[in-house]
Amino acid sequence: MLTVEERERVCVVLVRARNPNNIGAVARAMYGFGFGDLRIVSEYPIPLAEARSAVDASEVLAGAREFSDVAEAVADCNLVIGTTAGEKRVQEHPLYSLSEGGGLVRGHLAEAGNRVALLLGSEKTGLSREELSYCNWTMTIPMFEREDVRRPSMNLGQAAAVCLYELVREEASSSGTALAGAVAGDLDRLTGLLREVLEESEYARRHPASGDDAALRRLVRRMQLDSEDAAMWMGILRQALWKIRSREPS
Repeated sequence: MLTVEERERVCVVLVRARNPNNIGAVARAMYGFGFGDLRIVSEYPIPLAEARSAVDASEVLAGAREFSDVAEAVADCNLVIGTTAGEKRVQEHPLYSLSEGGGLVRGHLAEAGNRVALLLGSEKTGLSREELSYCNWTMTIPMFEREDVRRPSMNLGQAAAVCLYELVREEASSSGTALAGAVAGDLDRLTGLLREVLEESEYARRHPASGDDAALRRLVRRMQLDSEDAAMWMGILRQALWKIRSREPS
C-alpha cells in the first residue's frame, strides 16, 4: 500500500472535464483514497463551487489548480499515464491493464522523488491523440465485452475511483521499476530542441511526417531518459543548433 508521502507525489489531471458534478465525484474519490493533488486542464473557467458531489472533499477542490494545457499541468512529473478505453484506436503507446499499470506505478513511487500524473480525459471523447502524446504509457480498465454492443465505459468519477483504488490496494510486492527519470518539462524542452534541429537542418522539409509535434513527443518519451541523460541530449542538440546556425552562407 502506498504511504502518505507517496500519495502526495501523485496528481490526478482532468483534461477538458466540463461537468462540475463529475469533477466533484473525482475529488470525492481522491479524498477517500488519500490523494489531494487535483489539476484541471481546460480552455474555460470551471465552476468548482457547483461541484456538489464532492462530499467531504472540499479541501481537494479548494486546492485544485487550473492549467491552460497538458504540458504545463504535468511539467513536474516524470511518469505520465494516460487512461483509455482501448477500443479500436491505433495504439501509439504501451498499453497496460489496470492491475499491470498499478504495479508499475507503485514500483515507480518506491523511488524517492519520482512524481506521477494520472490523466483522465473528457467525459465524451476521452483523451485526444495530441493529449496522449504527453504520456509515457497508457492504462485501461478491463470491461465486460458484449457482441455487437459498443464497448462500455465508466463515468469520470467511477474511472478515477477504480484507478486510485488499484494504486493503494495491498499487494505482496510492487512490480516494475522507475520508467522515466526526466520530468515532463525537461522532455518538452528536449522535444523543442529536437524540432529546431530538424527545421534548421532541413530534415523536416525533406521528411515532413517526422516533424509532427505529437510524434516527436512520443519518440522522446520512448527513450525513457533519466534527468542526466535528458540534460546531456539537450546540450548535444544546443551545440548542433549553434554549429548549424554559425555556418558561413554559401
